[in-house]
Amino acid sequence: MSLEEFPIDLKKYKKIALDPTKTQLTSEEKSALLANINLFRDAIVLFTATGAARGVSGHTGGPYDTVPELAILLALFEHSEKFHPVVFDEAGHRVATQYLLSALSGDLPAEHLLHYRQANSKLPGHPELGLTPGVKFSSGRLGHMWPLVNGVALANKSKVIFCLGSDGSQQEGNDAEAARLAVAQSLNVKLIIDDNDVTIAGHPSEYLKGYDVGKTLEGHGLKVVRADGEDLDSLWSGFVEILNYEGPAALINKRLMCPGIKGLEGSSHGHDAIPVKVAVEYLTSKGYPQSVVDILTNIKPDPNPYLYIGSTKELAANRVEFGEAVSRVLDGLSKEEAAKKVLVIDSDLEGSTGLKVIHQKHPEVFLPSGIMERGNFSAAAGFGFDKDKFGVFSTFSAFLEMIISEVTMARLNYCNVLCHFSHSGVDEMADNTCHFGINSFFADNGLSDVQSWLYFPADAAQMDAIIARIFFEKGLRFIFSTRAKVPWILKPDGSKFFGDGYKFEPGKDDVILEGSKGYVVAFGDMVYRAHDAVLRVRQEGLDVGLVNKSTLNLVDEQTIRKVGTSPFVIVVESFNQKTGLGSKFGTWLLERQLTPKYAYMGVIHEGCGGLTEQIPHQHLDPQSIIQKIRSLSN
Repeated sequence: MSLEEFPIDLKKYKKIALDPTKTQLTSEEKSALLANINLFRDAIVLFTATGAARGVSGHTGGPYDTVPELAILLALFEHSEKFHPVVFDEAGHRVATQYLLSALSGDLPAEHLLHYRQANSKLPGHPELGLTPGVKFSSGRLGHMWPLVNGVALANKSKVIFCLGSDGSQQEGNDAEAARLAVAQSLNVKLIIDDNDVTIAGHPSEYLKGYDVGKTLEGHGLKVVRADGEDLDSLWSGFVEILNYEGPAALINKRLMCPGIKGLEGSSHGHDAIPVKVAVEYLTSKGYPQSVVDILTNIKPDPNPYLYIGSTKELAANRVEFGEAVSRVLDGLSKEEAAKKVLVIDSDLEGSTGLKVIHQKHPEVFLPSGIMERGNFSAAAGFGFDKDKFGVFSTFSAFLEMIISEVTMARLNYCNVLCHFSHSGVDEMADNTCHFGINSFFADNGLSDVQSWLYFPADAAQMDAIIARIFFEKGLRFIFSTRAKVPWILKPDGSKFFGDGYKFEPGKDDVILEGSKGYVVAFGDMVYRAHDAVLRVRQEGLDVGLVNKSTLNLVDEQTIRKVGTSPFVIVVESFNQKTGLGSKFGTWLLERQLTPKYAYMGVIHEGCGGLTEQIPHQHLDPQSIIQKIRSLSN
């Protein structure tokens, strides 16, 4: 069976209408709901498993878990127009729910679901309004939807507004603000919360003791009802109770993650895309034929055949290397001294941002915490309020935008914090636009008489050198890495540029190649791409140089005069073109009466999904850099 046919017949969906004034389901209603639940769950397992097969990852557990609630919501929409017919969801990784709804409504061909998270399929890792046919909202980042839903309720006061939530998304602080507004204005918002005690890093009951989503919402004044999410009678009873209550209410549904999926049930691994092997076992146990299994086994990751020059074929994950580098610094301290001097706070992302290495090697400094970036950053800063102590904080670069006020607070209090923001730029960002880490210069929001430091190493060796040099520096330090692995930068003789003998100095740019006809300035993951482009034009006889600007926000006076007195300068970066280095570098040149031809290349488009496709989509691949070099050299 090919990808041109979706093998699970969604036309078997049974439209029913449920009346919330009736407290019990009939046997016919339960039968129809169960049939819909099985249909939806089988479909979600199949098409999210294509993400695992294709190598673009994804999320199965969240949308799979909340299928019973979804089936009931659709039945309520069929019953009355007083229910606003949008299934808002503050957990964007449950995007499979929205794509399934688009297929059910006919906005999306069912077979297109088999291209889940594939580049240019318009099925990215989070729902994006205006991109995917049938999708009715953009979820943004985790835990950001409820405040917006409050506004929808204010605009539709005669309607009941639903919003799916989770015990993970409810950890975000802005949900507390949303709760207070909803209660104060008696908004008819109904939260449907999946409480499966699973997030990326583990179980909230273990790493966030005392947290109870139901008690938290009751404390804010919401009506809270608890139900068994896998028992239709219990679930329907909970719906009836919150729908017959005027004002904001939450239905908390307890269940294990991925109920009924052997190998994933109750596991934090269920948060991710279901492995092909597990999906095959599940679908086979449900009686699906070999032709359905073949769809998954025949999908292969898309190759990336481009061979870069000027860097190694071997790759390393800088986001993981951060943890290794910090651990090596801590190795120089006794356990007692480290625990007294350093605190490393996680925000449920230790496996993604490199902190897991620190957790394993130096548990004495590690503090696991929840999805609470603002509070966790401030706690790290507060630990570093003592001039001889140092806080370490890490999360995704996209979430840097969430903590800007807290950064200002830390700066005003002269706190010592080392911040690692992984998943910077756009490379391999299948979660797409809302997870792009492209506004990192927002961190440099202090006044000119207070210095913060922004670093983006080019490879793992430079990451090591930077951490070794700056770990015990005072003040705020920000270091960035990508989701994608990067190669090591090579010298012309084939040795590693940042290898033996290299010493990092804050504010000092690295001249990778001298050039007489112009310079490309890059940093982070764009260095190896720019290096490839520069080497190729040099082979054509165009003597172009390359600078690695690993300290992003300080001017290296010697280097800027070197590049500024050349015929042209091109800044190439994977940050937002509007807010990144390129938007500043031209001003720095002019302030020094340096007037080369100038251009800057950065992120300019919303994402295309997929992995390696994101870079050429932004015209940041080596060939695009070569074209820009040629245009300025003419």
